Amino acid sequence: MKRIGCTGHQTLSPATRRSVTAAIAGELADLAGTDTNGVVGVTCLAEGADQIFAHTLLASGGILHAVRPCAQYEDSFQSSAPLTAYASLLRLAAEVSSLDFPAPSEEAYLAAGHAVVHHSDVLLAVWDGRPAGGKGGTADIVHYARARGLDVRVIWPAGASRS
Repeated sequence: MKRIGCTGHQTLSPATRRSVTAAIAGELADLAGTDTNGVVGVTCLAEGADQIFAHTLLASGGILHAVRPCAQYEDSFQSSAPLTAYASLLRLAAEVSSLDFPAPSEEAYLAAGHAVVHHSDVLLAVWDGRPAGGKGGTADIVHYARARGLDVRVIWPAGASRS
């Protein structure tokens, strides 16, 4: 069974969300080959890239493994739409790994990103190539995965932008 992790930016423009969705679907199809039901997707279900990945994975017949960075992870969502999507996706997850951090923090996000890497054979990174804005950001997880020798596939379509 192929285990595909995802990390990426939370803030993506509407056009970028569409092109990232298509790119993720293509990567999932490429990695799954003929066995789309044999794919497990691992992500933290954060707003943006993580939720796009989870929706695309489930639509293709994959199995979702959610990593919760902390007990009060719901408090980190800034608006109701991504929080609602998070709750819905969490209910659809076949497996949930919850880390022992009590509240959202950069340390919790970094540990969660590391957990995604540890549970994955390949990492899809929706990443503009820039340094992380805070500890545990996309760049930190990409560098960690590469240092561990994981296959990292960067998704940043031409014309992509952050909102």
